[in-house]
Amino acid sequence: MRQGFATRLCVIVSIFELAAFAASKGPATAREAVATFYRGKTLQLVIGSSAGGGHDLYGRLVARYIGKYIPGNPNVVVSNMAGAASIVATQHIAVAAPKDGTIIGAIYPGAIMEPLLGDKGKIKYDARKLGYIGSANNELYVCIVRGDAGVKTFEDFLKGGILMGASAAGGSTRDFPALLMDTLGANFKIVSGYPGSSEILLAVEKGEVQGTCGIGWSTIQVQRAQWVCDGLIKVVAQEGMKSDPELDRMKEPMALSFAKTPEMRQMMELCYGPLTFGRPFIVAPDTPPERLEALRKAFMDAMKDPDLRAEAQKMKLEVDPLSGADVTTTVARMFETPADVVQATRVAIGSK
Repeated sequence: MRQGFATRLCVIVSIFELAAFAASKGPATAREAVATFYRGKTLQLVIGSSAGGGHDLYGRLVARYIGKYIPGNPNVVVSNMAGAASIVATQHIAVAAPKDGTIIGAIYPGAIMEPLLGDKGKIKYDARKLGYIGSANNELYVCIVRGDAGVKTFEDFLKGGILMGASAAGGSTRDFPALLMDTLGANFKIVSGYPGSSEILLAVEKGEVQGTCGIGWSTIQVQRAQWVCDGLIKVVAQEGMKSDPELDRMKEPMALSFAKTPEMRQMMELCYGPLTFGRPFIVAPDTPPERLEALRKAFMDAMKDPDLRAEAQKMKLEVDPLSGADVTTTVARMFETPADVVQATRVAIGSK
């Protein structure tokens, strides 16, 4: 009897030992498989905007460091695929590009919301099925106007008949002013079709347009900080869910605070909420799970890299990363917004 008990005990111990061994080897084996796949390969990082803008700067910054943390250390190259406020790049990655984890997209958050708020007939991807690697920061957008436009307050800005530079429908520089026209009665004239923020700012400088909304405060800080100091442009409102301390000191209001009804606030939150993942990085749906997880970890490790942090500080780029899992959860929550609010928002920004 005692011998039989001892035998059974040994068997149980052996089972636990094998399970522990398998558990300990599982992650290592998965990591080695990922390393084997990426070793010697080139990973392409596609930036869904023109060169020189905020998304371009963040995309290239990540590209310089993420390969260091991906198992197998692939070479990382960067290309730009501007068009329709990152929708072209997102659609390419989701539909046409290889679904093996060799192509990453750095896109506008508006491209993620387009299947919900935009022209559904033109969209061939489900944003909820994209693989989210993470977001480089919690973005804040602003409305700016030329200093010679005679605008002193946000209320002046809304009433002034300002000529607004914008990208295509689906982009924040086009949709955010349209939202303000519907919810707050803004009197804007929108000139759309600019490829990205760099071209819009150039148009502001030349006087082709007088202002814009839906442009990253980080972009202004990096590219045109002197304009603010010299009075060439004036920030008139903050667009987002969380204000910036520097702009608070300048007493620039949150556009959200001007919502007159609960429905208006919900509509504005639906548009501004995605800024919590202001610089998202994606891979195609159906990317092998172990590679997606490896890219997510590499992204967050790169965001902690002291050299990346130092470079970002020198470039005046805020690094406030959000994990891929958190982006996935936030996107899912956005797509659960009540249908009536979604429809009202679609009407506000000009979607059918």
